[in-house]
Amino acid sequence: MASLLTNSLVERKEEIITRVGLEERRSITTNLEKVKSIIKKYNGEKRWLISILLDIQAEYNFLPKDALIMVANHLDMLLTDVYSVATFYKVFSLKPRGKHLVSVCLGTACHVRGGGRIADKIKQELKIDVGETTEDGQFTLETVRCLGCCATGPIVVIDNDYNSQVSLKKIGKILNKYRRGDNS
Repeated sequence: MASLLTNSLVERKEEIITRVGLEERRSITTNLEKVKSIIKKYNGEKRWLISILLDIQAEYNFLPKDALIMVANHLDMLLTDVYSVATFYKVFSLKPRGKHLVSVCLGTACHVRGGGRIADKIKQELKIDVGETTEDGQFTLETVRCLGCCATGPIVVIDNDYNSQVSLKKIGKILNKYRRGDNS
């Protein structure tokens, strides 16, 4: 009877994960020992859920399905509750992200200074749309509503490196710096 219940719970978790559309990159194998050590770092306490998820995301560049299941189990939480937190905050991604996260500001000040054209040029350069990752896994492109740097817009942020007064001519140079790896 216990094994039937266990199998039923596992099937139910898989059903929930399939229904909510969690994705995982096939080339990444989740190191569950690493996830366990992250959970242990926070003494397995529910109140640290966001910190745990942030650390997992820092490790994998997204929140793998197996990691979310492990977090739910170790924190004695429903997977749907963990998923709710992971989808509420924009900082979390359920899809694999590229090595470099490119954020283009489309807030009012950046928009009137050409933020939309900047985003279009980056899409063209990277051959991806907003929310996508390049085939080589190097770049993920997103747009944001405001980065609080209105006086120096348009702004493009790559890996927390703020590029101000970006023009169409500067985009290639900025991206090439990250392609070559000399962005330190």
